[in-house]
Amino acid sequence: MPVDTEEARFEARPAPEGEPLLEVEELRTYFDTRDGVVKAVDGLSFTLHPGEILGVVGESGCGKSITSLSIMRLVPQPPARFAGGAIRFKGQDLLQLSEQEMRGVRGNEISMIFQDPMSSLNPVLTIGDQLTEAIILHKGLSQRAAMERAKEMLQLVQIPEPQRRLEEYPHQLSGGMRQRVMIAMGLACEPKVLIADEPTTALDVTIQAQILALMEEIREKLQTAIILITHDLGVVAEMADRVLVMYAGRKVEEAEVVELFERPQHPYTRGLMASIPKLVEPGETAPRLAEIPGIVPTLHALPPGCTFAERCAFAQERCRREYPPLEEKRPGHFAACWESHRLPEWQP
Repeated sequence: MPVDTEEARFEARPAPEGEPLLEVEELRTYFDTRDGVVKAVDGLSFTLHPGEILGVVGESGCGKSITSLSIMRLVPQPPARFAGGAIRFKGQDLLQLSEQEMRGVRGNEISMIFQDPMSSLNPVLTIGDQLTEAIILHKGLSQRAAMERAKEMLQLVQIPEPQRRLEEYPHQLSGGMRQRVMIAMGLACEPKVLIADEPTTALDVTIQAQILALMEEIREKLQTAIILITHDLGVVAEMADRVLVMYAGRKVEEAEVVELFERPQHPYTRGLMASIPKLVEPGETAPRLAEIPGIVPTLHALPPGCTFAERCAFAQERCRREYPPLEEKRPGHFAACWESHRLPEWQP
């Protein structure tokens, strides 16, 4: 949903206190292929606190969805493998759990909303059957009690006539209602962490706004921590407390949302922001959208230096030789760029 960042909400929230709910530390998710090792996620670290919304942005192929699937332990093994790192939820490393133990976490403690609700919902089962499955499994409720709980969840996500919808099949619902069902399914067991992978993809702007408002309301009511994965910086400006920018499987920048939009420290982040449509006054000509030249490099044959160097107007010889470390450029603002000091002052 294109949003003019100058018009976005941009309300700075207090920094989270206490221990993080989720800690991802130096995560490496690799795929062994005929062409070589694909480093889909390579050394990624971040934290998530209760009630916090973390926006994860980047182009397609940068590792956003694989990060979410890694947290859920849903990447197929093989060809995927966890080559290093840890994913700690409440201090427990999820990568060390057995599959049976992980089933107790999925859908119960950590839930996920997938990109396409039509392909994620089973077409031959009713909405009620699909909603009650996880409730019965994780909460041990009877079929009748689970159906009442499912009805309450449909009411929570503002679906009209919830009793009727429980008896319907996915194809009988609109795209927006199917997405609301996915959110209800994700929240049915009151998880501590909700991963939303492109939750507004393929929805019209009115429904997008409703879904985002619903997620914000759920965060406020239940103190659910949300990882919001998207390529839409307008959505991030409206929703997130903190932003993580990924490129070619790595984190290249991280900061609080206001700080990131006002003072981006990485050329890639600036390129993403320059591509956001701007609102203009009636009669004015909208400026031409900027584009980032080139494409994301092939992940099985990454260059030795900065992976963004071939697309970067500020790249020097050092950038092509050595990958830059993630450094704190400003208080709480981290970026992996050798030349961030040369970037001109940013004009939002």
